[in-house]
Amino acid sequence: MSHTESSLLKFITCGSVDDGKSTLIGHILYDSKMLYADQEQALMLDSQVGSRNGAIDYSLLLDGLMAEREQGITIDVAYRYFNTERRSFIVADTPGHEEYTRNMAVGAAFADLAVILMDATQGVLVQTRRHARICALMGIKHFIFAVNKIDLAGYDEQRFLNICNDIEQLRTELGLENAVIIPVSATEGDNVTQRSANMKWYDGPTLLEHLETVDISADVVERGFYMPVQRVSRPDHSFRGFQGQIEAGQISVGDTVSILPSGESAIVKSLHIGDVSADVAITGQPVTIQLDREVDVSRGCVLTNDANLQTATTFSATLLWMDEQQLVPGKEYWIKVGTKLLPALVTELRHKVDVNNGSLQPATTAYKNELVGCEIVVSEPLVVDEFKLHKTMGGLILIDRVSHATAACGVIESVGAQNKDGVVLQDGHTKLQVNLFDSFWFDPNVNMVLREKHPAITFNKGDVLPLQGDQCRYPANFDVQYEAGYANIRDGIFTGFGDRDSQLPLLDINGLEVGDNTVADFGRYRSILVSAKR
Repeated sequence: MSHTESSLLKFITCGSVDDGKSTLIGHILYDSKMLYADQEQALMLDSQVGSRNGAIDYSLLLDGLMAEREQGITIDVAYRYFNTERRSFIVADTPGHEEYTRNMAVGAAFADLAVILMDATQGVLVQTRRHARICALMGIKHFIFAVNKIDLAGYDEQRFLNICNDIEQLRTELGLENAVIIPVSATEGDNVTQRSANMKWYDGPTLLEHLETVDISADVVERGFYMPVQRVSRPDHSFRGFQGQIEAGQISVGDTVSILPSGESAIVKSLHIGDVSADVAITGQPVTIQLDREVDVSRGCVLTNDANLQTATTFSATLLWMDEQQLVPGKEYWIKVGTKLLPALVTELRHKVDVNNGSLQPATTAYKNELVGCEIVVSEPLVVDEFKLHKTMGGLILIDRVSHATAACGVIESVGAQNKDGVVLQDGHTKLQVNLFDSFWFDPNVNMVLREKHPAITFNKGDVLPLQGDQCRYPANFDVQYEAGYANIRDGIFTGFGDRDSQLPLLDINGLEVGDNTVADFGRYRSILVSAKR
C-alpha cells in the first residue's frame, strides 16, 4: 500500500443549494459500511417519512439539525470521518445557500481537496463559481467537479460535455491545475462508489476511486521551519518553554532559531512532545521548545529557521467579507494571524471581485459574501508572509472590536507597500505606475478622507487616457515627472516617455503639480466627494 493511498485526505463538498452534497457523502458512508446497526436502522425509519417516497434518503446521515431536515438544506458544516481499505478521510459537508457562504469558507480553510457539485439539469451557477473561487482563495489545490443528478438529465452525454465546457472556462479563469470532472447520481449511486452501467460513454474513475488515489503530497512544501508560539510554559523556576504546533519543517536539539518580530536568536536546548523528551520534531507535532538563554518571547511570537518570514505593519490582502455590517474603510478591527491578535485598520479598498467572471471592479465598501482586495495597517510589527509561501502566516481573520464577531477571513497577497492595482503607463519594456485616477471621498461615519485605488489597468503608448470624469479633470496636454524622466500626454493620448515641454503643466505620479501649492493643485485636478452611497 502506497503512502498516498494510506494517508489522510481532508476534503470539502460545496456547490449551489440542493445540488446533492449531503446525499453524495451519505451514499459514500452507506456504501463504505461506515454505519452502526442502529444508525442504519434509524436511516431506514427516517426515510419512510422523507421526501423520497420511502426510498433511502442518504442526506439524513449528514443533515442533523431540525431546521436542516425541515427545509431540506444544509445550514451548519457537518464533519464526518470514514475510511476505506486504501485511505482515511475527513469530509466537511458545507451549506450551499448564499446566506451560509461564510460557513462554507470555514470548511474550505481545513481542506486539501474540494468536491464541487452541480445539478446536471442546471449547469454552472453563480454559487458554483463563488464556491470554486473561495476554495481557490483558501489554497485548495485539488478539485473534483461532480456533475450530479445526471439521471434526471437522462444520462445524456452531450449535456455532460456542454457542462464540461463551462467548467473548463472556470478552471482556466481560476488557474486550477489539478481538477477532474465526473458525472454522478448521488441518489442512484452512479459513479459514486461503483461504475455506472448507464454511462458507457464515461471511462474515467468513480468519485471514490479518485478520492482514494489522488496524490496531495506533490503540493507546494513550505520553506524552512516555523512555529507560532501559543503559550509560554513555566511550571517552575528552572524551566521556561515555548509551546505551539510546528507549521512547517522540522527542528532538532542544537538548532539555532530566530525569534520574530524581535529578531533575536537562540539555540534549542531541549524538545518535548507531550511529556516525552525528543531530539527531533516535525511538521504537525505540538511541541515545547526550551532555549539555551532567556529571550523575550510571548504568545504571538514566531520561532523560525530559514523560513524567510517577514515583519511588517502594512500589507495587501484579499478578504471574504462575512459580517452582516458592511466593511467601512477606516474602522478598526482586531486581526488574527497565526497566534497573534492586534488592532488593525482597513485603509483602502482596491477592488471588488466579480464572482461570475473574476473581473476587478471599483469598490468603496463590501457587503456579506463579497470578495474584496484591500490594504491593511496594524498597530505594531506583525510576522506575516504571502499566503502562497506560508499558509499559516499568510491567512488572517478580522474580528469586530465591539461585537467580537468574525467579520472577514482572507489571505495576504503582498507585504509592505507593494500594490498590484493601479494605472500603469507602458512603452516597450518601460513601465510607470501612476495614481492619477485614484478616487477620494470624505466619509462622515469615520470623519476621514478615504482613498480608492483604481482597478489594475495598463495603458500602452498610443492609448487614450480617461482624463475627464466625476472626480478628475486633467488637461489634454501635460507631463508626468518620475525619477528616471517624464511621461508625455498629448491630446489626451499617452505618447510615451520623452523630454519635458516647459510650456505644459508638470505633474507628479500622484497628480499634483510640481512646484506649486499642493493643496490648491489637488482641487484643480481632482475633487473629494462626500460619501452618500454608503
